[in-house]
Amino acid sequence: MRLLLRPLAAPVLASRTMVDDFALLEAWRGGDLQAGSQLFDRHFESIHRFLRNKVGDDTDEVMQRTLLACVETRDRFRGASSFRTYLFGVARLELLAHYRRRRKMDSHVDLESRSFFDLDPSPSTVVAKHMEQKILHEALRRLPIDLQIALELHYWESMSATEVATVLEIPSGTVKSRLRRAKEMLRDTMSGLQLSKPALESTLGDLEGWAKALGETLREGAAVSRKPSIDPIDPIDPIESIDSIDGIGDETTT
Repeated sequence: MRLLLRPLAAPVLASRTMVDDFALLEAWRGGDLQAGSQLFDRHFESIHRFLRNKVGDDTDEVMQRTLLACVETRDRFRGASSFRTYLFGVARLELLAHYRRRRKMDSHVDLESRSFFDLDPSPSTVVAKHMEQKILHEALRRLPIDLQIALELHYWESMSATEVATVLEIPSGTVKSRLRRAKEMLRDTMSGLQLSKPALESTLGDLEGWAKALGETLREGAAVSRKPSIDPIDPIDPIESIDSIDGIGDETTT
């Protein structure tokens, strides 16, 4: 599926030299396709990586819905955090909406007990470069949903506790304990995967290093997935999660 970059209002003139994310988003909303393409290009690899190991072949669809939701809800965002944090928060909501649309998850699912593996146990299509990366990827998929997301934002996006809290819509004072619990669960999960002793020891021996390496592998895969141009396509179904986006981007405190 090609991604949609279509203006939501009549085209207007906008500066081609603007570099601020919110200025680009505002220009895209006003009809500047170049600004929309630039904004999309800036965050493509990070969002693709975030979604790829969770929705597989549906990554493009969920990315499209994420970008459209950002435009549709631009006026609801109060700007207390960065656009990147806001974008990941919207991507998370669209990710959850994706599974609800496929009737694999209801609105009351416990995000701290159910995993993406629980929702879709089919083999992942992510190609890892090393056995340690494959082991880590399979273990991450078996973590509770929001704990997996927290670890990935920490390792791959170098987000602060406040930024992770904003994406997950939780108090910032709880992030460190959640990350600690996620790392403990990750180690326990890997230990239960029936791995050879050398493979397990190698992965556990440099968990942070292998986590970052897996992130780079997924980023490289996103770079390969880039299209040379982004053309309009027919509209997708109405966005289902827009009403849940109020408040994303407002920094959460204890």
